[in-house]
Amino acid sequence: MDGGFDLHRFWADLMARTDGPMTFRFFLQPTMALITALFDGIKDAKTGRTPYFWRLIHNDLPRREAAFREGITATTRILLLGVAMDVVYQFKVFGGFKYPTETLVIALVLAFVPYMLLRGPIDRIARRFLKRPRQR
Repeated sequence: MDGGFDLHRFWADLMARTDGPMTFRFFLQPTMALITALFDGIKDAKTGRTPYFWRLIHNDLPRREAAFREGITATTRILLLGVAMDVVYQFKVFGGFKYPTETLVIALVLAFVPYMLLRGPIDRIARRFLKRPRQR
């Protein structure tokens, strides 16, 4: 399907997606990732778990893999939505589904990366609010 990998075309196609049809997904998918990270980050704060990104970086391999799977599972619907939207985009722009690698990169960049980067800070902010004494 990809018929040989051309890095120049790859980047040109990725940048063209920001200005072509269906650009709303560049807002929709990160927003959905933010909402998912919000729920998971607050849950991490309540349970006292180590922040998500820290678990991805500093644990041994089995724990890192488990954390990665947890993040992918949490963002599966967003990733699938991203793949579906990119398939539609490719049919509109290229006349068929020609670049599956680009589809995967776009889905991961718009859904998983924001989730991964936001879950830890949300956890830390939530911990601060959870530690404050309640005001009467």
